[in-house]
Amino acid sequence: MNTLLWIYIAIYFALESYEILWQKADSMMGMLLRMHRYYARSVVLFLLMHPTFYFVIFLVLEQGLSPLLGVILFVKTFDIATKIVLIEQVFIKRRLSQKMTLMLLTPLGNYLPYVPLLIYPPMLFVALYM
Repeated sequence: MNTLLWIYIAIYFALESYEILWQKADSMMGMLLRMHRYYARSVVLFLLMHPTFYFVIFLVLEQGLSPLLGVILFVKTFDIATKIVLIEQVFIKRRLSQKMTLMLLTPLGNYLPYVPLLIYPPMLFVALYM
């Protein structure tokens, strides 16, 4: 098996772990609060705090755009855009429906923040190996 493939997966795993560590909180509101601290300093800083997004862009440029790699890039892009919209709604415009407030305050399970570590590395393996 290709050594470079495993190096890419290990790098991605480490970068995803970093993102989980700085975003982890008891609820979505807590996660948004942590993200807002960086967003309030600078949007560029907030974007730089998502290294897996840039690593996937690197992989697309390095390996070419496969369908599964395109899906990963789309999901990562959508994830960052959603976070920005939520930060804008919660902290800047301060407009939230009652249902959205309840959803954001609902406690997250202990293992939920780690789900990306179970989803993305296998997808990346298939995208790069095939």
